[in-house]
Amino acid sequence: MKFLHISDIHLGCTRYNLPESQRDFFDAWVDVLKKYAIGEKVDFVIMCGDFFHKRTVPPETMDYAFAGLSLLRDAGIPVVAIEGNHDQKHSDTPYSWLRSLEKWRLLHLLEPKSEGDGFIYEPWDYDRDDYINGGYIDIGRARIFGSAWYGGQMRWAVPRLTEAIKANHREGAFHMLMLHTDVEGHQKHPLPAISVAALKELKSAVDYVGLGHTHMHYEIENWAFNPGSIEVTNISEFRETRGVFVVEVGEDNSINARHVQDYHQRPFERFNFKVDGYAETTEITEGILEKVNSRLRYFQDGGPQPIIEIKLTGRLGIPNSMLEMQKIRDEVKKSADALHVLIKNHTTPVEYAVAEDVEEDASREIVERRVIEDLVVRDNRFKGKSEQIARLVVGVKRQALGDESPEKIADLIGQELEADREAEYV
Repeated sequence: MKFLHISDIHLGCTRYNLPESQRDFFDAWVDVLKKYAIGEKVDFVIMCGDFFHKRTVPPETMDYAFAGLSLLRDAGIPVVAIEGNHDQKHSDTPYSWLRSLEKWRLLHLLEPKSEGDGFIYEPWDYDRDDYINGGYIDIGRARIFGSAWYGGQMRWAVPRLTEAIKANHREGAFHMLMLHTDVEGHQKHPLPAISVAALKELKSAVDYVGLGHTHMHYEIENWAFNPGSIEVTNISEFRETRGVFVVEVGEDNSINARHVQDYHQRPFERFNFKVDGYAETTEITEGILEKVNSRLRYFQDGGPQPIIEIKLTGRLGIPNSMLEMQKIRDEVKKSADALHVLIKNHTTPVEYAVAEDVEEDASREIVERRVIEDLVVRDNRFKGKSEQIARLVVGVKRQALGDESPEKIADLIGQELEADREAEYV
């Protein structure tokens, strides 16, 4: 038995508002399908959440979704999917675009039903009258279970999912669970994540956990697998390993998972440039161009045009208005044959400098947290709590940008406040 495990496709993502962005995500996805689903003659494909970038899907994005899924349907390869936080339904409606794609018979969408304080799984059936047509499906030897997006409640959900799966075991089957969640030690942001120990409760119920949500590749004990996003949704991810899994399962349920990355992807490059010590704007321009040109060989390979980000840091000794932004953009774009050049000015006057000790290559999230910490610590009321407040502010921002519901954002704030109260009594 062989299957393709993909996640975080993010169709419809518009990086930097570039018209080419949506096409990039489609090209990456379709290239993956042609090479590793159709080309490898897999038995089925699992998509572990965030198929779309937003719950509201533009017509062009729906065209891309239909085109790719039709390739698989025409090849006779079934697609099994779950909803991620980006493509789940809104709280005031039972509909979502993934649910529509299921009604059009382009994929099988799985989700358990809530019952009391737990879950129940029902077999998938197109003739079911519900908006979700079942919680598990059998394809050959595989019995595939789905899940919903549980956010910060994943610790609560896992033991209940485990028991519900055990109640639906099939003798001799290869049991799989599709799960959209972060796992502690592997996440790239400060939102609550499930621990590896808690995740391992599922070992008593399933042979394979197909993960999604975190945009980088990792594996846990040849049992839980996260392929990463298929494309870069944000330049802070550009150094992460991403891709898809081609998984072969032996007759004894042994797993051979190949992580592959050889498909169409837009190259990215980020340059950091410190402006400290420069007194002339021309010196800054020349210094940036020299740094970029010295590394052109790394991404001039005849492939897709790169997207380049240049981040200016340090203490700026001249007015911002004197920086030759347009000249830098034009020269870099010409030298690197770049699709787009973005310059981020993170410089500060000496008297307003914050987060000065952050590494040059630090992610945007780390920089944001340090800036918030440095601002919070100036208020005597919050001394000793700057890290907690910064983590909460960045977490709430991430959930809001991810189109998370107000209820779940409130849950996150409540968890942090409760943890703070408990710490005070210890």
